[in-house]
Amino acid sequence: MITIRVPCSSANIGPRIRFTPTTTSQAPLNCKITYEGQGAAEVPLTADSNLITRTALYVLRCHGQRSFPSETSVHIINPIPLGRGLGSSGAAVVAGVALANEVGKLKLTKARMLDYCLMIERHPDNVAAALYGGFVGTYLNELSAEDTERKEIPLSEVLPEPAGGVDTGSNPPEPPIGIGHYMKFTWASEIKAIAIIPQFEVATAKARSVLPSSYSRSDVVFNLQRIALLPLALGRSPPDAEQIYLAMQDKVHQPYRKGLIPGLPEILQSVTPKSHPGLCGICLSGAGPTILALATENFDAIANVILDTFAKNDIKCDWKLLEPAQDGISRHRYATLTEQAKSHVRKEQEFTSPNIEHQCLYSLL
Repeated sequence: MITIRVPCSSANIGPRIRFTPTTTSQAPLNCKITYEGQGAAEVPLTADSNLITRTALYVLRCHGQRSFPSETSVHIINPIPLGRGLGSSGAAVVAGVALANEVGKLKLTKARMLDYCLMIERHPDNVAAALYGGFVGTYLNELSAEDTERKEIPLSEVLPEPAGGVDTGSNPPEPPIGIGHYMKFTWASEIKAIAIIPQFEVATAKARSVLPSSYSRSDVVFNLQRIALLPLALGRSPPDAEQIYLAMQDKVHQPYRKGLIPGLPEILQSVTPKSHPGLCGICLSGAGPTILALATENFDAIANVILDTFAKNDIKCDWKLLEPAQDGISRHRYATLTEQAKSHVRKEQEFTSPNIEHQCLYSLL
């Protein structure tokens, strides 16, 4: 049995959150899926529809493997809220590529895994953070139309519609080498992330639709100046809260999304390092609606004032205190009961190992 852990991600940082009825699928393509956690009632559980297994099938078929190995079981434990700006689709894509790498014995490097991820999830910030962990900066090379238009690629943003059923993608295109690039930055150990998670979703497509088609030069310059400073500010110890707060100001996306998230303008304007000691910065996580507050102390007090503002708008929230998952995706192998039994038989030399079908279980957290 192999466990693959994939952290959630937020814009430029990759914290991990822990835990959360169970649902079960049939087993086409040699793959049985069970699922528990966030979104259990809405996540598809067939191998050609579920984002994790669809991604894995794409990678396997790029290597001449049409389906999963016989009797593969995938158990998904998902603590990441869906549609909240915490990189749930990016984590699923990374998990799918890792799943294919394991069951197909592909021996892909992390750099090559990133290429496969970026053929499916075209936003490198989330997948690179989930794959490599920590605080990363990324950019994406331009892809040719030939590389991006094939329906065999299970693009994450067109879910839940499958690309074409179980027979899709008999000869899908492999990704070019080096689609995206990343760099890890230092993250000050004193800084933790308070994630305020409203109990409603904002679809990524909806959040993008409210953005303008063009920006003023002054607004673009405003953001670029702060982007240049922010990585250094977040890596400095002890952190300079005022400098981080000012470097996290934005004129490119948050002002346009305020109509999607009641209370957002008040939260961004009223929660400051001066009014709430310990706060370093505050922003939308991804496209929202989750609010991310970076802080070094007074975590409960900062969380409560944001929760109170949402409550005034009749919005219920959960909140979590997160720390960066510095290593990103991780893999752990455990002996199955069958393997333990075979090992015991070999040691005791009492009889020949029974002919028991091997069942692989991939637990994706």
